[in-house]
Amino acid sequence: MQPRERGPYSAIIDRPPLPPLPGGNRIIFWTIVNVEVWDITRPMPRLLLMPPQGQVRFPDVGNWAWHEYGNRVGFWRFYELFERLGIKPSLSINARICIDYPRIAEATTKAGWEMLGHSYDQQPIHVEHEPEEMIQRTLDVLEKHTGQRPIGWLSPGFGQTFQSSDYLAAAGIKYTCEYPFDDEPTRLKTKHGPLVTLPYPIECQDVTTLAVQTQEAPYFASKCIDAFDQLYKESEKRPKVFSIAIHPYAAGQAHAFKYLEQIYDHVLKQKGVLVWNGREMYEQWYLKNPDKFAGAPV
Repeated sequence: MQPRERGPYSAIIDRPPLPPLPGGNRIIFWTIVNVEVWDITRPMPRLLLMPPQGQVRFPDVGNWAWHEYGNRVGFWRFYELFERLGIKPSLSINARICIDYPRIAEATTKAGWEMLGHSYDQQPIHVEHEPEEMIQRTLDVLEKHTGQRPIGWLSPGFGQTFQSSDYLAAAGIKYTCEYPFDDEPTRLKTKHGPLVTLPYPIECQDVTTLAVQTQEAPYFASKCIDAFDQLYKESEKRPKVFSIAIHPYAAGQAHAFKYLEQIYDHVLKQKGVLVWNGREMYEQWYLKNPDKFAGAPV
């Protein structure tokens, strides 16, 4: 099925009221931390250092080292921040992190972060020879090493095939981040029942802003704060979700980190902000009234 078949168009102004958030809150603040394995034997997923004279480097140690810095150093800036704030984010994790960077898997498991499936390692799902097997292997490895079997999924770079939503639902995945087309949870049609979409950010993420758009870190902070302020204003009438996605090799860099902190300082000082991860949003809000959300039939 094509995306429009899975998730029928729905104008947000035509929808019935959403269930209220618990505790009198009005907006959910969702953080997704992406940790990845870039295999040095393959082309790098992203390029910070462009190849000179158009000659592609292989092995591309420079760009690999950019990502490696994130897992060695930048990630631990994130970890300290969330420990200090008492936040348990969603960890969008390549399962191979458990093998190549077990210290990250150990620390986040102990801290109680949500594990969010992010393929086995960082490569597009459409180049996987057996995507169904890869999904099962990813979930099995994460369950073995963290004790948690993910209920959510994000393929690298939003990559998917026209069949992958069916594969995810068949594997027991309950929500996906691969349809960043709404401000609230919706439902997709699959061969194995509904698959819920949660509003993962395509704009309020550091790679989009810092690496793709090549903006400076202060702009990333102001962009996210502006987005939050608009959603917060709208949440007077309808519950909203403000999500932010970050990568250790981008917002975890020394020059960028203080601007990331500014976003959290701004958001957390507002009243009515509910800090949840994806599993909490799905289980404690969506599942209690699934028929109140837009999308394919329950």
